[in-house]
Amino acid sequence: MLNDIQRLGFVGLGAMGAGIARQLMDAGHPLVGWNRTRAKAQPLEDAGMAWADSPRAAAAGADVLFTMLTNTAAVEQAADGDDGILAGLRPGTVWADLSTISPDASVALAERVAATGAHFLDTPVSGSPATLAAGQMSVMVGGDRAAYDHVEEVLHAIGPKVTYIGPNGHAILSKVAINLALVVSVTAFAEAVTLVEKAGVDRGAVVDAALKSVIASPVIGYRAPLLVDDNDVFADVELQQKDLVLAQELGRRLGAAVPTCSAASEMLSAARSSPLKDRDFLVSVADVYRRMAGVIA
Repeated sequence: MLNDIQRLGFVGLGAMGAGIARQLMDAGHPLVGWNRTRAKAQPLEDAGMAWADSPRAAAAGADVLFTMLTNTAAVEQAADGDDGILAGLRPGTVWADLSTISPDASVALAERVAATGAHFLDTPVSGSPATLAAGQMSVMVGGDRAAYDHVEEVLHAIGPKVTYIGPNGHAILSKVAINLALVVSVTAFAEAVTLVEKAGVDRGAVVDAALKSVIASPVIGYRAPLLVDDNDVFADVELQQKDLVLAQELGRRLGAAVPTCSAASEMLSAARSSPLKDRDFLVSVADVYRRMAGVIA
């Protein structure tokens, strides 16, 4: 049994969460939301979002609940306790977790949600606030197919590319694989640019050439310009390295080699000591490469 979709809930209204919540509201969906820091949600309240006093209240007031939180610990913290999501879920509610968390933890959470009579979907997104604003966000879905079919139209309000992957956990596993490839490619780009910058090539010129070349993927497309004009942060080192750690843990558990993942993670570890560690991770990693190469002191 699935509830008719009359109101959506949202827990976690940071930069990405707030952007997705806005998309859902713009599509005409009434929304009730909660965030640890209420001030960050004020623009959404001004636009008509109802405020929930706790994750439990957000879940209780919604037929479909979305969460977008930083990591596994944050999702579990929001789920548990007297004021947690699990205490507020009603039978027939669908909880769609947009976060990138441990695949094992996601599957375990799905089992706990099922015990309440609700349904859990792992629905990680691929993209950045820039991708979301451009209407190019993609969503992967793992979980019960009937629950997915029930909320598919709502998911299309987030982005045009929605893919059902398989059972619970399969979407978050796919997201780990995609982010492994993303971080490795962006780290390699920083390495390549630094190499020819050391040889005397103008940094802006090589970035421009790359954006016109076969390596100009969407992620390189919106990130590469940061090496010329550092004016945005899509994900810092700490947030992006979390995804590599998930991939490394998965590789160890499965007995699968992830050498390029490990090499990229080492560069992100080094970037934690960069004076630019709070910038986008491409900028932070490029700073480490430039210092190692003697391009800058």
